Amino acid sequence: MTTHPSHRPRRLRQSPAMRRLVTEHTLSASALVLPVFVTERDEPQPIATMPGVRQETLETLPQVVDAAADAGLGGIMLFGVPLARDAAGSGATDPDGILNRAIGVARTAAAGRLTVQADLCLDEFTDHGHCGVLDAQGGVDNDATLERYVAMALAQADAGAEILGLSGMMDGQVAAVREALDAAGRTDVVLLAYSAKYASAFYGPFRDAVESTLVGDRKTYQLDPANGREGLLEASRDIEEGADIVMVKPAGPYLDVLAAVAERSPIPVWAYQVSGEYAMVELAAAAGAIDRDRAIIESLIGIRRAGADAILTYWALEVGRSLRDGHKAGGAR
Repeated sequence: MTTHPSHRPRRLRQSPAMRRLVTEHTLSASALVLPVFVTERDEPQPIATMPGVRQETLETLPQVVDAAADAGLGGIMLFGVPLARDAAGSGATDPDGILNRAIGVARTAAAGRLTVQADLCLDEFTDHGHCGVLDAQGGVDNDATLERYVAMALAQADAGAEILGLSGMMDGQVAAVREALDAAGRTDVVLLAYSAKYASAFYGPFRDAVESTLVGDRKTYQLDPANGREGLLEASRDIEEGADIVMVKPAGPYLDVLAAVAERSPIPVWAYQVSGEYAMVELAAAAGAIDRDRAIIESLIGIRRAGADAILTYWALEVGRSLRDGHKAGGAR
């Protein structure tokens, strides 16, 4: 006697059309954000550890903004790469500093077609490479750093940033910045809190991208990779302090944290697919080890499946163009 299975899930996998019909998660260009590095140098600079990514200039930035808008992306996240740095990260609050100038250029080029976002952190601007100012013992002074973040937030808002990405992981940073913006009448500015930002090895190529001068590590303020509940705690506190959006970073290695935050959060939850995640796929594909295009989509779908409402990714422009041109990005085909 032959026993036949009473349930046959394979019925829903038998053709591309059937698989599309029952796909649970898809990607949309409007839910993708492109990180963009902007240098003070006269020419764009390739980033060796991030194949296909480069530092843009103020002159080339409008072209990137136009391309991102044409692809239907939700926004761009700007990072400044200054030529001069000091202990206080003075360039971060200088209206003529590279990041604040880039914000203005991007806002003009965007003309409302996508959101202009700015990284609010001191690491690109300090000569020691830390995300805050240092105390006499060489540690990061949390409360002194908050004063710098407040000044940075006001400068970025004045420059035209619509979303501020608070990525420094200082205690109380959301409350401090929100209070200052509200007092200045800038209640319109959106705060994106990098709530669960882990002390990750996957940031390596990013530090090349911003020419980081960091010696040591950031383990005293970024989260321990072994801790999941701590990420939930940070996200809940940022929500209480007035964050409009919370973030998990990196994305791929922390899908469990992302899913847990998304399940509990009453506000949008984003994820940052970081430089190391990007580089691993690009370098593995270049070596012939994986199918590049499938790996890109699979990695992004995994982040969406875990609960991300939007994703910062260096593939945003490529994937957005593909979606614009009618290629479905989601499910098995």
